[in-house]
Amino acid sequence: MNPQLYYVDNALYFEGIPLADIAAHYGSPCFVYSRMTLKQQWELFTDSLADYPYQICYAVKANSNLAILQTLAQLGSGFDIVSGGELQRVLTATGSAQGIVFSGAGKTAIEIEQALKAGIACFNIESEAELERIECIAQHHKLSAPIAIRVNPNIAVQTHPYIATGLHANKFGVSIDQAYALYRYAACSPALQIKGIACHLGSQLLNTAPIVQALEQLLIMHDQLRCESIFLDHINLGGGLGVRYHQEKPPTRQEYITALLEKLSGTGLRLIIEPGRSLVAHAGLLLTRVEYLKNREEKQFVIVDAGMNDFLRPALYQAWHDIKEVTIRSELLQQNYDVVGPVCESSDVLGIDRSLRIQAGDLLAITSCGAYGFCMSSNYNTRPRAAEVMVDGDYAYLIRARETIPELFASESLLPH
Repeated sequence: MNPQLYYVDNALYFEGIPLADIAAHYGSPCFVYSRMTLKQQWELFTDSLADYPYQICYAVKANSNLAILQTLAQLGSGFDIVSGGELQRVLTATGSAQGIVFSGAGKTAIEIEQALKAGIACFNIESEAELERIECIAQHHKLSAPIAIRVNPNIAVQTHPYIATGLHANKFGVSIDQAYALYRYAACSPALQIKGIACHLGSQLLNTAPIVQALEQLLIMHDQLRCESIFLDHINLGGGLGVRYHQEKPPTRQEYITALLEKLSGTGLRLIIEPGRSLVAHAGLLLTRVEYLKNREEKQFVIVDAGMNDFLRPALYQAWHDIKEVTIRSELLQQNYDVVGPVCESSDVLGIDRSLRIQAGDLLAITSCGAYGFCMSSNYNTRPRAAEVMVDGDYAYLIRARETIPELFASESLLPH
């Protein structure tokens, strides 16, 4: 799934560097990213969009490392943020405020004020109360806040329920009827500037049909609003395009974009999309070292130094990720193992029933970890978070140092005696 990950003489390389060298220099566990893969994934979108007016706003929540954001900013990316912290990350990584879309259902007054002062492109409005808060803050600062209403179209998608966002049972967005009312309200406010309309159905979507269905609903709204002299500049369809981890068959970028542009042709609307997973998932992997092999009559375990605190997706979503030996040892017996971590939870499982030739001390690469990997990691069991490394051709750069145990409680205090 990633041509930058390959074997040479039984040694696993990422771009031009043996992964064993990365582990020897930076330790394990360690997240490793391919800059080339990131660029290639970006180009799959831009080549498909061709001459249609568009803006790609990378979903920062998928992987917020500054070097990842910097690379995408250099490619011309905008950014989809959901917090004040992500706003500061994008600006620090040389991202332009004029390319930032601020989503999320719980924007605080401080975050809204920061975003307004920075001059972001648009707020995606999630509720009537939020619209009123943004209007009030904009009035106070004598500014005009750019807004789009996020519509919840009540469309079911085939994905994990934790990452579905387009049903009325979900907390995101507003109903179509409420959206009309909010547009009419915003059109009368000098502190609000209507920019577009937005929608996001969820993550890891494997079918274009529900996305097209949502787009059709938004275009009906666009026509109705235009009849009321409320004009939109853009339509934001969010992100969520799925990737292949195992046996999934997601649409290609070309199939996805073609399905959208067939509906958008002639509307005059600029297209905004917010890919996250589909840009960074295959660009990253997690290096981990085998600590022990543990054999039972009914089960064999590989116990590694990475756990659910480092990589939560398998425990949270029962997600499947390919696991590769960093060194192929043809002299060893191939056996089936459950790959598990050191965390004191039975759900601390990174892979079930994997066929491997390994021994204690060997390295494993858990693939397609570039999205929702490090950014969802924690210090559970007082475990320092992993290092992050970016590979660029024959060079490797440390882009986040490994945490130390003293750093984990440096901000805590003992009670006075």
